[in-house]
Amino acid sequence: MRFGRVRIQQGDFYAELSGGQAKLLVGTPYETVAYTGEELALEACTLLAPAKPKNIVAVGLNYQSHATEIAMTIPKEPLIFSKFISSILVPGGVIVKPPQCERLDYEAELAFVVGKKCRNVRKENAAEYIFGYTCLNDVTARDLQKTDGQWARCKGFDTFCPFGPWIETEFDPTGAHVRAILNGKTVQEGNTSDFIFDAYTLLAYISSFMTLMPGDVVTMGTPGGIGPMQPGDEISIVIDGIGELRNTVGK
Repeated sequence: MRFGRVRIQQGDFYAELSGGQAKLLVGTPYETVAYTGEELALEACTLLAPAKPKNIVAVGLNYQSHATEIAMTIPKEPLIFSKFISSILVPGGVIVKPPQCERLDYEAELAFVVGKKCRNVRKENAAEYIFGYTCLNDVTARDLQKTDGQWARCKGFDTFCPFGPWIETEFDPTGAHVRAILNGKTVQEGNTSDFIFDAYTLLAYISSFMTLMPGDVVTMGTPGGIGPMQPGDEISIVIDGIGELRNTVGK
């Protein structure tokens, strides 16, 4: 099933998305799915980011190909950082290139959305705490990453976390094809079979030091092929079995 968040005249709602229709929900879809009874054409709605996380947890160097690309040692444990919730951008929204940034990069990523409050989850039980999966662009000010020596600013600007367009609950995160398409050309391509740490390992590891809440987003790293975007570009993150997250770049 696909779930998202939509904006209509009456306000913002979670919705089940199917067959070009949005079936509005009462509350969130994480624990119990309840419908308002109202169903609208999806084209009559504005798609929002499909979750409202309290935390966005990100993983660096989680593809063998990316570690090789930047000549970094394969990590023995997941390399964790965070993105600010103020960086969230809606599907179709404009990524703003900050004046401080000289090189603005795309990073195509598979992300999962947490479905239950959890702490100290065992890897073998991790699947039951994952609500579903979505596309995410871990937008990065690459030059600032190098000068700062840490990642809070370079990955934390407003608009630097587009994700969506929805959450797919029936998705197999193993062997998933992930790619970035810039102005119609595939510029980054990878497969989650190249993951160093899989989704279940990551949820277990992250929940060993923090409480994850329903709606929290964990984004699982980018494959080799990162590169720059310019104002006026259109960037899409495409994951087979989920869909396409499309955004443009502005100034």
